[in-house]
Amino acid sequence: MDFQKDFPILKSTVNGNPLIYFDNAATSQKPKCVIDALSKYYESINSNVHRGVHELSQKATSEYEETRNIVGDFIGSETPEQIIFTKGTTDGINIVASAWAENQLQKGDEILITTMEHHSNIVPWQMLCEKLGAKLVVCPINDAGEILMDELKKLISDRTKLIAVTHVSNTLGTINPVKEITNLAKENNCKILIDAAQSIPHFKVDVNHLDCDFLVFSGHKIFAPTGVGILYVKKDRFEEMKPYQGGGDMIKEVSFEKTTYNTYPHKFEAGTPNIAGVIGLKTALKYVNNIGIEKISEIEDELLIYAQESISKINKLNIFGNAQNKASVISFTVDGIHPFDIGTLLDQLGIAIRTGHHCTQPLMKFFNIPGTARASFAFYNKKSEIDFFIDSLKRTIKMLG
Repeated sequence: MDFQKDFPILKSTVNGNPLIYFDNAATSQKPKCVIDALSKYYESINSNVHRGVHELSQKATSEYEETRNIVGDFIGSETPEQIIFTKGTTDGINIVASAWAENQLQKGDEILITTMEHHSNIVPWQMLCEKLGAKLVVCPINDAGEILMDELKKLISDRTKLIAVTHVSNTLGTINPVKEITNLAKENNCKILIDAAQSIPHFKVDVNHLDCDFLVFSGHKIFAPTGVGILYVKKDRFEEMKPYQGGGDMIKEVSFEKTTYNTYPHKFEAGTPNIAGVIGLKTALKYVNNIGIEKISEIEDELLIYAQESISKINKLNIFGNAQNKASVISFTVDGIHPFDIGTLLDQLGIAIRTGHHCTQPLMKFFNIPGTARASFAFYNKKSEIDFFIDSLKRTIKMLG
C-alpha cells in the first residue's frame, strides 16, 4: 500500500527532485487528516477548554479530553487521568525533575542514566543534581551501542533513587531492554523514567507491561503536530509530586491567603494548553491505530534490513549502532569526509537526512567522532527511495573523495 498519498509534503520537490524524507527520527511528517484536524478546530470550534459554558467551549473541551482517553488506550494506562499533556518529551522530563525528583531526592542521592541518552535526558538531571547535591551516574555501553547490563546492575545502589533511560536511541537505533531495567529498579526500590520519544512511532509501548513510574514522548515523532507531548505517571507517584507551574486551570480555589490545587492531571497543566495540537495528536493516534502499529513495525523492520544490507557494502563507510535489537535508524560516517558535506550534497538531490551530533554529544565523545550522517525511516518510505539514496550516496562519496 502506498501510504505516501496520505502525506501532502511527500508529493513536493526539493531542488528540482522528488523529496525523499529520511529524517524521521528528528520529526515525522503529518498526514492530511492531522492537518485537517488543526484547520477544523480553528475554523469551527476555536475556544478555550474547561472554562466556558457556551457551546464552542464545551465542544473544544470534549475534543481535548477525548485525546486523553485515546492516549491512555494507546499506551495501556489504567486511567486517562494518568496522562498529562506537555509541550513534548523535554518538557515531560523537566516536569518529573521539578515536580517529583526535586522534592523526593536529597544530597548524596543518585540518578542513573546511560551513555546514549539525548541531551534532554541528561541536562535536566545535571541541573537537579547541582541544585540538590545529588550525583549523576552514567552506565557505559559497548561498541555495538548496547547498554552493558552487568555494569548497570553494579551501578545501582541504595543511593539510586531514579533510573532515566531512553527506550530507543535516536542516534544508534538501539532498542534497550527497558522491561529488564524496570524490574531491576523495582528490586532495588528506585523509580524509573522511560524516554519513549523514539519508540512510540515504531512499535507497541505498553506502560502496564513495562510497569514504569514515568514515561514521556512527543507528538511530533508520531505524525502529530509539534509542541504537544505526553507524560504518563503511575498513580502512586502523583501523590509525591508538587505543582510544576502555577496559573489557571491547575487550581481549585485562589485567595490572597491560600490556594488549593486541582486534582491530577490538571494540577500539572497550568495555563491555556496547545488545544489544536492535542486534538491533532488524537487524530494522529487514530490514524496509526487504523494502520496498526504492528504493521508499521513490520514495514520499518523490512526497510531497515534492506537499507543496512546495501549501505554496509559501501567502501570506507562505518555504521554506528549495530545492536541486535534495533529500530529504523542508520548512523554512519565515511572515512575522510565530513557528515555535513554528505548531507549537503544529498539535499541537492532531494534527499533529507540529518547530520551532526543529534543532541547526543557524550555519545559522540564515546565513539571519538564529531558527528554522523543519519538516515531514519518511517513506514511511508519505500525501498525504491532507499535504492536512490544508496546510489546518490555512492556518487556523493566519489565526488567528495
